[in-house]
Amino acid sequence: MAKPLMAKIKLQVPGGQATPAPPVGPALGQHGVNIGEFVSRFNAQTHDANGMIIPVEISVYRDRSFDFITKSPPAAVLLKKMAKNTEGGEGIAQGAGEAGKQIVGSVTRAQLEEIAKTKMADLNASNLDAAVKMIAGTAKSMGLEVEE
Repeated sequence: MAKPLMAKIKLQVPGGQATPAPPVGPALGQHGVNIGEFVSRFNAQTHDANGMIIPVEISVYRDRSFDFITKSPPAAVLLKKMAKNTEGGEGIAQGAGEAGKQIVGSVTRAQLEEIAKTKMADLNASNLDAAVKMIAGTAKSMGLEVEE
């Protein structure tokens, strides 16, 4: 028989760098979860994504045990890392303050496909082309130009 679920907690934590400090500690502490155990299990599972923001969904059960599922990094984080900035260098610090009016960098169609493949399991897309269009929309809203 399945354990009765008490809560579902969604957090975004740097891969391999979770600590008991906020947001992890308070979110888990209020449900009586062993914070140290979560931190060590999460860091072990995500050590290769060092520093990359990883969304995690934690299921807390009545007996205070827990399971968690990690998702792929947010599209915006992957785009910021891959984009070519206006000076021609790699990566951008942040998206545009005024999307549509301000261009902060550019991405190629190949980069969009790479990101779409990474995110495919978490996207609500029927095929790769639809996923690429979703990622391109995120890029545009961040002030990134999409090069064909």
